[in-house]
Amino acid sequence: MLAKTVFPRGLLVLRSFSSVASKTLLKMGDVLRETRVFSSEDIKAYAEVSHDWNPLHFDPESARKAGFENRLVHGMLVSSMFPRIISAHFPGAVYVSQSLHFRSPVYIGDEILGLVQATALRETKNKYIVKFSTKCFKNHNELVVIDGEATAILPNLDMLQKSPSE
Repeated sequence: MLAKTVFPRGLLVLRSFSSVASKTLLKMGDVLRETRVFSSEDIKAYAEVSHDWNPLHFDPESARKAGFENRLVHGMLVSSMFPRIISAHFPGAVYVSQSLHFRSPVYIGDEILGLVQATALRETKNKYIVKFSTKCFKNHNELVVIDGEATAILPNLDMLQKSPSE
């Protein structure tokens, strides 16, 4: 099986997987991805946990008066895609740092593509410290909404592969 991923700005990542039984080890340049659409229910649940009841997230008129098209998704909720993507492929990963730059608003119902790309790997004491470039896009990879870097400690470099039904 040949996996092909086009990272925004034309970076192409090709990986070859010989069989389901073979292990796929994380390498520099590998890209992991996930898409998500945030709903009103997601916004409410996040506000319940974070206590962030800013009216920009709940009142369309407040959002418009502030210069936005509609209600906003919490930026930190969108950025929660990054640890989710990493832990889905590396159970037991410990997320140790994240820098974030919020570039553009995310509205309820926008389809967001989250990407993490391995940019540095270092083995230490039978674990791996991995630095990732992190980006979220909307409008089918055209608009960056969040970017930054994350560092995680991985128990190993064996990537769990999602099944085609996921």
